[in-house]
Amino acid sequence: MSVAPGEPGSGPEAGARFFCTAGRGLEPFLMREVRARLAATQVEYISGKVFFTTCSDLNMLKELKSAERLFLLIKKQFPLIVSSVSKGKIFNEMQRLINEDPGSWLNAISIWKNLLELNAKKEKLSQRDDNQLKRKVGENEIIIAKKLKIEQMQKIEENRDCQLGKQIEEQTLEQRDFTTKRENFQEGFQNDTEIATDTRNQNDLTFRVSCRCSGTVGKAFTAQEVGKVIGIALMKHFGWKADLRNPKLEIFIHLNDIYSVVGIPVFRVPLASRAYIKTAGLRSTIAWAMASLADIKDVYYVGADVSDSQLLGTWDNLKAAGLEDKIELLQVSVIELPLPSESVDIIISDIPFGKKFKLGEDIKRILQEMERVLHVGGTIVLLLSEDHHRRLTDCKESSIPFNSKDSHTDEPGIKKCLIPEEKTGASKTVSTSFEASNHKFLDKMSPFGSLVPVDCYKVSLGKTDAFICKYKKSHSSGL
Repeated sequence: MSVAPGEPGSGPEAGARFFCTAGRGLEPFLMREVRARLAATQVEYISGKVFFTTCSDLNMLKELKSAERLFLLIKKQFPLIVSSVSKGKIFNEMQRLINEDPGSWLNAISIWKNLLELNAKKEKLSQRDDNQLKRKVGENEIIIAKKLKIEQMQKIEENRDCQLGKQIEEQTLEQRDFTTKRENFQEGFQNDTEIATDTRNQNDLTFRVSCRCSGTVGKAFTAQEVGKVIGIALMKHFGWKADLRNPKLEIFIHLNDIYSVVGIPVFRVPLASRAYIKTAGLRSTIAWAMASLADIKDVYYVGADVSDSQLLGTWDNLKAAGLEDKIELLQVSVIELPLPSESVDIIISDIPFGKKFKLGEDIKRILQEMERVLHVGGTIVLLLSEDHHRRLTDCKESSIPFNSKDSHTDEPGIKKCLIPEEKTGASKTVSTSFEASNHKFLDKMSPFGSLVPVDCYKVSLGKTDAFICKYKKSHSSGL
């Protein structure tokens, strides 16, 4: 069944149908974001993609932080059935994506052009406002300078003061008239040029097809074969010209065993590419998802790492983002934070996975130090490797069910090892014995004595999976 991006003749003002690609596991974050940031409706998802309807312009769409790429939807329908049918028949089925419903293609192209034209008008208005502001500032500077000159002349020749003032005023008015006439002429000439260019573009649309095939479709056909079939159908039906190097329009097609999706990339550069990131680190979409879980308000930011290279890279990114005065960086060990107990509102941490950076110390000691500096009611959001997550959940000691947020106990020797469950959010308690040595006590006690699990999401980091876990501190840890 085909789902068109809108009724024939509709435009961005009536709400256009879009979809974003997202890393596996980030779909819930993206669904919440499009609703909150874009006032999106008809929000739905399939693995790796979120579909929604919005009236937002390009500037608002560009602000999405949890998406990889953004597309204007042309078609979404059931998958192609690949069996013993000949390749020729399947190729005909692919061409029906265009031939059966050309109206959805034309409608999407119209919306795409409207979005670009609206964005161009806004940029032009913004540039004109900037130019007018600069011109006013320049005129004011000229007037101020000439007034100062007048005052100086008044002291020397008081009798010539009135005449000089009139001459200056006339010169200023003449200069302003000349500037305005010149700008009006240039603006009119530019408008004529843009209109002529737009007309030529509509009659000479160039395109390129990008394909992704997976499942049985990917085993039967290559992306190049599918792209060629779709490209030929577009040229025959609409008269467009193929251009693999610098097309004005790109068509994206994803075929698998669950669905067939066709769309137009809205931006050439992926949304996940942050211009201010000079030194690559954690994937930007993962970092944003963690920050969104933390519910950050107006705060004082402190970043900490023991590595010189990590701090230097962070500093480069802060300078590029213009935030070097808003975030303080500390070179400290995570197990010896120079902060008072219960002095921090929120902690967000990408716990080292032990591949690029060795963990060195037991993860329990790291988490216990975080627990110490976090105040009651504060939040911790962690990115844990599968191994770390398993180590925290596989408590070998006997456990007692934890069913409510008020069920903690103050009896000696009882501490909670909270286990973030993806479905139940349950936790367990384990029994430990107090040692005379504080070091042995920290090693033996369970890592999350006062923290209550709130959320846990399994996400993909590409070659490996990880868990984003959120905790709230329910009571003083006593560390």
